[in-house]
Amino acid sequence: MSEALDWNAKNIAEFRANEGRVGGVFEGAPLVLVHHRGRKSGQDHVSPMMYLPHDTDPDVVYVFASKGGAPTNPDWYRNLIAAGEGAVERGTETYRVTVRELVDAERDRIYAEQARRYPGFAEYARQTAGVRVLPVLELRRA
Repeated sequence: MSEALDWNAKNIAEFRANEGRVGGVFEGAPLVLVHHRGRKSGQDHVSPMMYLPHDTDPDVVYVFASKGGAPTNPDWYRNLIAAGEGAVERGTETYRVTVRELVDAERDRIYAEQARRYPGFAEYARQTAGVRVLPVLELRRA
């Protein structure tokens, strides 16, 4: 198992054992497990990631394809965009979601709020400036 997959597996197990809470780098941060199907392989995957809740709609969360500031988008992003749907584990609840990519001012506003709350996201944007715009996805309960 690769180091990244092992890290994900540990976070997933801790999330599920503690009703959606984990320690380490995610301690105290809002975390979801996003279920997605490989667009090429057809295999099911689960990826832990931080999210930003919508201001007023409890059925919407935003996730950020930062990939830790890497120059390429994460596979989970490409899988969700290709499928247009997935599922989310949030706390102890699992539900289906639709996927919409935010663009332009809407994307910029949501990303800026995430970066304000979690400065690591501002650093990811700095690392990818001129290489790629970090995608923001809206996951809405189906």
